[in-house]
Amino acid sequence: MRLYNTATKQIEDFKPLNPPNVALYSCGPTVYDYTHIGHLRAYVNVDLLKRSLVYLDGFKVNHVMNITDVGHLTGDDDTGEDKLEKGAKKKGLDIWDLVKIYTDYFFSSLSALNIKKPNNFYTATGHIKEEINLIEKLFEDGFAYETDEAVYFNTANFKNYGALSGQKLNEKILGARENVHVDTKKKNPADFVLWFKAVGRFKNHIMRWPSPWGDGFPGWHIECSAISMKYLGETIDIHAGGVDHISVHHENEKAQSEAATGKPFVKYWFHSEFLMVDGRKMSKSLGNFYTIGDVKNKGFDPMALRLLYLQTHYRQTMNFTWDALEAADTAYKRLKNHILELKEKTGNKKADIVASKYKQEFRDELLNDLQTPKAVAILWEVVKADIEPDEKLALILNFDEILGLGLDEADVVKADIPEEIIKLTKEREVAREEKNFAKSDELRQKINEKGYEIKDTEEGYKITKR
Repeated sequence: MRLYNTATKQIEDFKPLNPPNVALYSCGPTVYDYTHIGHLRAYVNVDLLKRSLVYLDGFKVNHVMNITDVGHLTGDDDTGEDKLEKGAKKKGLDIWDLVKIYTDYFFSSLSALNIKKPNNFYTATGHIKEEINLIEKLFEDGFAYETDEAVYFNTANFKNYGALSGQKLNEKILGARENVHVDTKKKNPADFVLWFKAVGRFKNHIMRWPSPWGDGFPGWHIECSAISMKYLGETIDIHAGGVDHISVHHENEKAQSEAATGKPFVKYWFHSEFLMVDGRKMSKSLGNFYTIGDVKNKGFDPMALRLLYLQTHYRQTMNFTWDALEAADTAYKRLKNHILELKEKTGNKKADIVASKYKQEFRDELLNDLQTPKAVAILWEVVKADIEPDEKLALILNFDEILGLGLDEADVVKADIPEEIIKLTKEREVAREEKNFAKSDELRQKINEKGYEIKDTEEGYKITKR
């Protein structure tokens, strides 16, 4: 497989450190609010990567993800309030109840999109000891210092700071906005918090733990280094996340990890581009903040959203619209109905497809930095191809081991047909029984004009959306 590596800014041959094992770490959610469709696009892309590594190259992937339940402030640059405490106050909830509600919603969103869960999830609050130990190591090696308010990582002492994002240290000026709290004893503007002390603006912070620097709580970045290094090792094969993490969160993870170990932290950095909504950034203030619940409430199959994601390459910005999702939903129902028809013709018998040119083309596109739009196009070529039903069924289901559209379950999930179409279909059946074929043809035409197709078989009729 060849993958784009953010660290080198080029597509490279993927060679894990300890084949066939692959150590994969991906940044999980900050569970202060509902997981939205922008987050889900990134998680689908990681799922696609993992499936491809397993099914195309035979790797064994050990996937670890964190759950951020403390320390992530409203500003990624250590400014603002703790998102968890702010969310709990806003909603009038106990902070641990808030964490459970949104963690559960995150898991249900993954399930709705057929995203394979990581081997293990770990919380920031469950690894306070490891985070403190890592900070102590940074003190020993001269990369951390203490002020009255916090413990900081000294970016000036880490010579490769900025290598991941390509941003020079002297260009990274933070805290320039009005009404943003700035610790006057910070040595460098880019220095980031390793540990917040429960003093000053955080004097009443609910979540706090004892430490060598006084009661407080960890900064956002330290959790990912501590968790990934404990469960995957000091150097990992792949670190995944959104492009919004590159300049701050992942740059800081890289710096603190490599400063503590003296070894490279990550071999390949895998980043997903942004999801826009109607050409704008998604936000609650704009009224375009959508979740998997919104997708379901509008009558769309969540798997149609997954299909829509796959039609844009992971390194390209994607624009979401409800019209686009409707088109994907129609296409997804066509796929399901096609699978049902193939299963009826074959009795679910799958052919040998080892030598199929379609299979090789599909593999080649995914092995080339996960070219999912081209892979989906090949899927549709197979749907339309004049090949034996058993071979076609086997090909589509083989493709779906990676695409993850759940097509093998099509026998238990049928397309929704509006009542109006069902009524017209029943009227047509009556006309056929009465041998009124002129009326039957007229009703068939009405059904076609409304976007549906009716097929007569020995077992009865079938309705599909065109």
